[in-house]
Amino acid sequence: MIPDGSLHHPALAPAGGTSPLFRPRAPGIPVLQAGFRPFFLAAGVQAALMVPVWLVIWLGGIDLGLGYAPTLWHGHEMLFGFGSAAVAGFLLTAVPNWTGTPPVSGARLLALTLLWLAARVAFGLGGLLPPLATAAVAILFLPVLGLFLAVPLLSAGKARNLIFLPLLALMTLAQGLVLAEMAGWGQLGRNGLYGATFLLLTMIAIIGGRIIPLFTENGLKSAGRPVTTASHPVLEKSAIALVMGAGLAWSIAPDSAPAGGLALAAGILNAIRLSGWKGWKTLGVPLLWSLHLGFAWLVAGLLMLGLSCVSPALPASAALHGLTAGCIGMMVLAVMSRAALGHSGRPLTAAPMTVLAYGLVTASAVLRCAGPITGLDWTLPVAGTLWSLGFACYLLVYAPICLKPRADGRPG
Repeated sequence: MIPDGSLHHPALAPAGGTSPLFRPRAPGIPVLQAGFRPFFLAAGVQAALMVPVWLVIWLGGIDLGLGYAPTLWHGHEMLFGFGSAAVAGFLLTAVPNWTGTPPVSGARLLALTLLWLAARVAFGLGGLLPPLATAAVAILFLPVLGLFLAVPLLSAGKARNLIFLPLLALMTLAQGLVLAEMAGWGQLGRNGLYGATFLLLTMIAIIGGRIIPLFTENGLKSAGRPVTTASHPVLEKSAIALVMGAGLAWSIAPDSAPAGGLALAAGILNAIRLSGWKGWKTLGVPLLWSLHLGFAWLVAGLLMLGLSCVSPALPASAALHGLTAGCIGMMVLAVMSRAALGHSGRPLTAAPMTVLAYGLVTASAVLRCAGPITGLDWTLPVAGTLWSLGFACYLLVYAPICLKPRADGRPG
């Protein structure tokens, strides 16, 4: 096991002084001590509950009176509800480690959490609120999150970490396109959803390259099976840039040849990256192979997306769900389950219920991709059910962890 479950590469450890993790436990409510606590909990609840709601809407059991396509509602809540909560939990926990600054906690963390929750309530009310009122509430979360992160990141001045600030700004822009269509201004909502999807994938491409090789080497060394992973800076930067390029092209011109070509290239380069991390040696260590599996979904989804532009037998919707339900879903689950253990002072060992969650979400993603290819309607409700059960399993293990103090008595 890795003795310290922090989310940073050694080169990004706090410079000078003692980490705030070594101070005596801070007073206050445990759930407001560190960003992963409320937001990893929120992401799990959102994932577990929103998909069943969407299935009922899809089956015609609920009419929210939206006044716009229900698919926009579904996409917004999964990307900007579930996705943004996971991003917030990760960055609010990682940035203090990267910069050596105190974490956002207490009243500020509560305010940010309530802001995220207010948007979920607004969207849950559907057509009962004017679209502009819903948009005004929803658009605030990412800029406020960026503001909380900007001060420590700018003061630290490390360029490799500053990248998350423009990514959050672009996420806000993508959300604005979705909200604008919901309010009846234009027809760019789908472009916004595609843009947001690829921005999350870009974050995964960046973060995955930092933590997966590191965690693999440390974890297998502790298990008595040392391994050396391969990392090439030019390959890393090129692969990430291609994910961003494919996202830009797909957001502007979905299904076009340039977008498909960039997606294929991104898939190939990220496959080479992944092969250098030697994931096949992590079998038997669920907290490690789950990360490799989540990144493998990025590779598979990008390759499928590229091929969808030349093969009618492979619908783009199958590829997009490989990237969303597969890559984003699995990577979020894998990172949350490992980070919450490490940052709560608990052993880095996956509970059986956590491993079951990995299996259920993986099976859900496979079925969600298979549905558009086979034309079998039953795959959607079954995939949705498996997804919700997977995150329900996650919550059974991790809700108590997020709500209780650290096991080792440290703050956070």
